[in-house]
Amino acid sequence: MAINLANNSSLANITALPSSISGGGMTLISEQTASGSATISFTSGIDDTYDSYVFKFINIHAETDSTHFSFQANVAGGSGYNETITSTMFRSQHGEDDGSAQLDYDDNGYDLAQATGFQKLNQNLGNGADESLAGYLHLFNPSSTTFVKHFISRTSAYHPSDRALDTYVAGYFNITSAINEIQFKMSSGNIDSGVIKLYGIS
Repeated sequence: MAINLANNSSLANITALPSSISGGGMTLISEQTASGSATISFTSGIDDTYDSYVFKFINIHAETDSTHFSFQANVAGGSGYNETITSTMFRSQHGEDDGSAQLDYDDNGYDLAQATGFQKLNQNLGNGADESLAGYLHLFNPSSTTFVKHFISRTSAYHPSDRALDTYVAGYFNITSAINEIQFKMSSGNIDSGVIKLYGIS
């Protein structure tokens, strides 16, 4: 004799999850639009409400050619956006003319080793009218006062030499203080335009 353990056991017929199961989701906290901006800073909304936070980068356009989009953090009560980072980076790229393709690890200033500078999230973003960057930064448990603060980023950018560039960056802020502020900027020139959205992950 068959026993039906669930009254909506067909995936197509599921209407609700049991109360003991959390579906999770992303909650938009804030967004900022760049307009010739030297920096974009998120100084509120990062706290112990969520275990992790995601920044979405949408059509980030550089004022200066062949520059780098980057970020840093402040601990609660801190200033200067100069927390200690250890990170790693690798990238893949492919030319429009199909004449070049590459996958490599780049330690030429793109990874950090106990450094307090801004972490680069791409290599050489073009500033042509149709050239931009898109991607995300995922920050884990920034309010912890026990563990270091891990992050992962992936960006897709238009290289000035007409190449698609896919860049992966990961690392940690080597601090146990809570982080509550994040700042983005270009390594040279302003963020000409683009949108950055901050989400909390439940």
